[in-house]
Amino acid sequence: MGGKSPRICDFLSRNTPAVILAAGSSSRLGQPKALVNFGDETLTARALRMLHRMQCEPIIVVTRQELLIDVVLEAQNSAVVVNPNPEAGRTGSLQVGLMALIGDKGRIPRRVLVVPVDRCGWEEKTIEVLLEQDENCSPNPAGHPLLLFDIEAVLASDPAQPLREIVAFKKIDAPGIHLNIDHPADLELIR
Repeated sequence: MGGKSPRICDFLSRNTPAVILAAGSSSRLGQPKALVNFGDETLTARALRMLHRMQCEPIIVVTRQELLIDVVLEAQNSAVVVNPNPEAGRTGSLQVGLMALIGDKGRIPRRVLVVPVDRCGWEEKTIEVLLEQDENCSPNPAGHPLLLFDIEAVLASDPAQPLREIVAFKKIDAPGIHLNIDHPADLELIR
């Protein structure tokens, strides 16, 4: 754990909420990314398992209406919310998740982990390194999850505007590999 005791790591993770983005249409992949298997668990279940182990809480999963039941079954012990307009883009899904966090916490969180379900090359140590940071950052080489501090800027933006146009993310070295599950051929990387 990079020389840190488990108690310090637990302290860093505690009260760091996470938003898992699982509302995409998956048109290029041809099946819902949220329900794709990575080994013996779905991408959603894998992200949740690792975030829970890192004691990130609360965790909000944002999905689309037609996947709601399936995602709820995968997301036990976490809240699932529906983005009513997922075609508007990933920023809109993040906004839905952030609003759910605000409702849960009663305030805007200081920081949040943003976890696109299809960007799955990260590991628990990636989260550990991210949570040691004090600014918006992205792990290199995995690229995701993101640690977001500029929450108000995201909430004030157009849902269709890409996040990279709203917030600058510092690249930090952290364990993981770059994986982006977009096409059927990408599935071979996680089987």
